[in-house]
Amino acid sequence: MTTVTISPKFQVVIPKDIRDRLGLTPGQKVQAIAYDGRIELIPVRPARELRGFAKGMPTDIQRDPDRP
Repeated sequence: MTTVTISPKFQVVIPKDIRDRLGLTPGQKVQAIAYDGRIELIPVRPARELRGFAKGMPTDIQRDPDRP
Protein backbone atom coordinates (compact mmCIF):
# COMPACT_ATOMS: atom_id res chain seq x y z
CA MET A 1 0.00 0.00 0.00
CA THR A 2 1.32 3.41 -0.98
CA THR A 3 0.75 6.54 1.08
CA VAL A 4 0.40 9.95 -0.57
CA THR A 5 0.48 13.40 1.01
CA ILE A 6 -2.07 16.15 0.46
CA SER A 7 -0.32 19.39 -0.50
CA PRO A 8 -1.29 22.81 0.91
CA LYS A 9 -3.29 23.28 -2.34
CA PHE A 10 -5.13 19.99 -1.64
CA GLN A 11 -3.34 18.20 -4.48
CA VAL A 12 -2.11 14.60 -4.47
CA VAL A 13 0.24 12.73 -6.81
CA ILE A 14 -0.95 9.35 -8.06
CA PRO A 15 2.01 6.97 -7.68
CA LYS A 16 3.73 5.88 -10.92
CA ASP A 17 2.98 2.17 -10.51
CA ILE A 18 -0.74 2.93 -10.22
CA ARG A 19 -0.66 5.36 -13.17
CA ASP A 20 1.07 2.73 -15.29
CA ARG A 21 -1.28 -0.08 -14.24
CA LEU A 22 -4.37 1.99 -15.06
CA GLY A 23 -2.94 3.60 -18.18
CA LEU A 24 -3.49 7.14 -16.88
CA THR A 25 -2.11 10.03 -18.91
CA PRO A 26 -1.36 13.69 -18.07
CA GLY A 27 -4.46 15.86 -18.39
CA GLN A 28 -6.82 12.89 -18.22
CA LYS A 29 -9.99 13.46 -16.21
CA VAL A 30 -11.00 11.38 -13.20
CA GLN A 31 -14.21 11.40 -11.19
CA ALA A 32 -13.72 11.93 -7.44
CA ILE A 33 -16.34 10.16 -5.34
CA ALA A 34 -16.67 10.10 -1.54
CA TYR A 35 -17.80 6.57 -0.75
CA ASP A 36 -18.07 4.77 2.57
CA GLY A 37 -15.49 6.97 4.33
CA ARG A 38 -12.95 6.96 1.49
CA ILE A 39 -12.19 8.82 -1.73
CA GLU A 40 -12.34 6.91 -5.01
CA LEU A 41 -10.84 8.29 -8.21
CA ILE A 42 -12.42 6.76 -11.31
CA PRO A 43 -10.79 7.38 -14.71
CA VAL A 44 -13.14 8.96 -17.25
CA ARG A 45 -12.84 6.98 -20.47
CA PRO A 46 -14.01 8.08 -23.93
CA ALA A 47 -17.36 6.61 -25.00
CA ARG A 48 -15.70 4.81 -27.93
CA GLU A 49 -13.82 2.61 -25.42
CA LEU A 50 -17.20 1.24 -24.29
CA ARG A 51 -17.89 -0.24 -27.72
CA GLY A 52 -18.52 -3.96 -27.40
CA PHE A 53 -18.63 -4.04 -23.57
CA ALA A 54 -21.97 -5.88 -23.67
CA LYS A 55 -20.87 -8.43 -26.28
CA GLY A 56 -22.66 -11.73 -25.85
CA MET A 57 -25.58 -10.21 -23.96
CA PRO A 58 -28.92 -11.73 -25.06
CA THR A 59 -31.00 -9.44 -27.25
CA ASP A 60 -34.10 -11.63 -27.58
CA ILE A 61 -35.77 -10.46 -24.37
CA GLN A 62 -39.53 -9.93 -24.10
CA ARG A 63 -40.41 -6.25 -24.42
CA ASP A 64 -43.36 -4.49 -22.84
CA PRO A 65 -46.37 -4.44 -25.21
CA ASP A 66 -46.34 -0.62 -25.34
CA ARG A 67 -42.76 -0.61 -26.67
CA PRO A 68 -42.07 -0.99 -30.41
